[in-house]
Amino acid sequence: MDTQIISLSNQKGGVGKTTTCANLGIGLAREGKRVLLVDCDPQASLTLSLGWRKPETLPVTLATLMGRVLQEQPVHAEEAILHHAEGVDLIPGSIALSGVEASLDTRQNVLKRVLDDCRKDYSHVLLDCMPSLGMMTINALAATDGIVVPTIPQHLPTKGIEKLLESVHQVRRGINPSLKIEGILMTLMDGRTVYEREISEMIRKAYGGKINIFGTEIPRSVRAAETSAEGKSIFAYAPRSKVAEAYRQLTKEVLALEKQREEHRAEIGR
Repeated sequence: MDTQIISLSNQKGGVGKTTTCANLGIGLAREGKRVLLVDCDPQASLTLSLGWRKPETLPVTLATLMGRVLQEQPVHAEEAILHHAEGVDLIPGSIALSGVEASLDTRQNVLKRVLDDCRKDYSHVLLDCMPSLGMMTINALAATDGIVVPTIPQHLPTKGIEKLLESVHQVRRGINPSLKIEGILMTLMDGRTVYEREISEMIRKAYGGKINIFGTEIPRSVRAAETSAEGKSIFAYAPRSKVAEAYRQLTKEVLALEKQREEHRAEIGR
């Protein structure tokens, strides 16, 4: 099985990374894919939003597994895996990841070694990255095939894209030459303000020539915010909402990009 590892990354918080990770992952599972979600953030927002309210009480988390790699101990990722009712698996995060990040020093492939132990069982692994460009995020980019960059239509979060692109360039040069950007995803779109539309157009003009900008835009919605309190995806919580339809469309776009790449590889191989 050719596993796709995708990072949801932006150094700015509040741009819809966690919501997108959960709903894109469950969207892929609804299309028959085997999906593992990995919570790479000490705040454990993904773990909480999928219904595990006390991540610090879980016996094995991502911090446990990365700690074993650092101590040169055997890693058995299945010990950490939790099963969600909507067909995805999760390696949970916890506050202990803060301590792990402090211990990483310059080690860039610790997370990759954890994922190597479980990638054979999944078609897609989605990493919910923390909102920083520290060593945890560098570890995520080192293990990743492609990055989805959620951003909101405001000036400061769009400035964060530049910093992320610089980090991607550095990781490509030094650690992971095959790392690619799947696309920039506009999230929390109100659709009623001229300012938002102007920022959206600015992003498309500034980056659209060299980076894919997803055609799907995720609308702002109270219902989407409520899903994390319910431990469900938008598909289970409000299946007929505009947000659910947007995440269906995003899932199709991600799968279409993969199909294009496969066809391109096949063409080259002929």
